[in-house]
Amino acid sequence: MLIVISPAKRLDWDARDVAMTEPEFLEDANRLARTMRNLTLGDLRGLMDLSDDLARLNRDRFRAFAEAPEADMLRPAALCFAGDTYQGLQAGSFTKAQMGQAQERLRILSGLYGVLRPLDGIQPYRLEMGSRLHTRRGQSLYDYWRDQPAKALKRQAGAIGTQTLVNCASQEYFGAVDEKRLGLDVLTPVFLEDDGKTAKTISFFAKRARGTMARWLITSGVTEPEGITGFDLDGYRHDAERSAPGKPAFTRPRQAGA
Repeated sequence: MLIVISPAKRLDWDARDVAMTEPEFLEDANRLARTMRNLTLGDLRGLMDLSDDLARLNRDRFRAFAEAPEADMLRPAALCFAGDTYQGLQAGSFTKAQMGQAQERLRILSGLYGVLRPLDGIQPYRLEMGSRLHTRRGQSLYDYWRDQPAKALKRQAGAIGTQTLVNCASQEYFGAVDEKRLGLDVLTPVFLEDDGKTAKTISFFAKRARGTMARWLITSGVTEPEGITGFDLDGYRHDAERSAPGKPAFTRPRQAGA
């Protein structure tokens, strides 16, 4: 199975002694970075609803963005994103063999880079996929990327001999994937917190669970779609009654304070 996750807004920029690979859509990323470099602080604040400090940080990042960066300007994608999903993924604890599996089977959807492998070297940035950034290709990043993510994922799925994509990304990011062009069977796990009366998705927990699911798929050796129902970490269990076609549900007792 091929797996996709979202990036994170928060970064961990500690140096890593890891050999990095080059992103597939680097030229497209450089074009976007040039567009971003021309935006004012006010533009950045409005584009991503940022505070003054975050707008200034990201203006400075794009001003420093290099089209041919030195290695010390880069970090491997799966190791430098530091949000909730990545707390579940724990890519820093992968063995060499597990990282090899992740490099083959895990993809990160990115507003700036399109589609990333875990070891693809990236520069620091923030550019959310839902941003209404005007470019020559259209009025949003969905217009900019068009069908490129879908075509790339379909090709990469074919390279590992699978017809199944497990979508552990957010709606915002998976919205950049044209499912008709993708042509794969998509499984989107749903994570629910049950208080004994109702079961609902709580964003904070669901984000982390999606990362944990991605890690489990990589480390458990599960390769067939029906195997996903065996996921049983962090208190979650497969819930056949709440599942729907293409959307396997996993439920656990509501956490204290949730």
